[in-house]
Amino acid sequence: MRELDIQAVTENLPQVIKFINEQLEEFDCEMKTITQIDLAVEEIYVNISSYAYNPEVGPATIRVEITEEPISVVISFIDNGVPYDPLAKPDPKLDIPLQERKRGGFGIFLVKKTMDDVVYEYKDGQNILTIKKTLV
Repeated sequence: MRELDIQAVTENLPQVIKFINEQLEEFDCEMKTITQIDLAVEEIYVNISSYAYNPEVGPATIRVEITEEPISVVISFIDNGVPYDPLAKPDPKLDIPLQERKRGGFGIFLVKKTMDDVVYEYKDGQNILTIKKTLV
């Protein structure tokens, strides 16, 4: 398991993506899988940097673990910001016209649809959002 401790600001997103992709380099992942992981990471990290400490800035920890059988990546996003469970919000209604849909919630919906597992917990004063994706 590896960790990256970073200030939760949007400008650090490239560093977060690079850190995660470095952990995936030794696996022969399909480009589709890497793209799905990168988009999920971007959605989650930008939400943390935009809302967790707003208007202040605070720390975030990105934890990456590779599991076996099947080979999967487990990525946890940890912050000390305002408690917020993004999974508690109902999925957007896709059967109604775009103009009539409520704003927000589509990004986490895509994360839930593209990852194999998404779990949230609030523990010891920390938001912990964990995603899992099978690599091969």
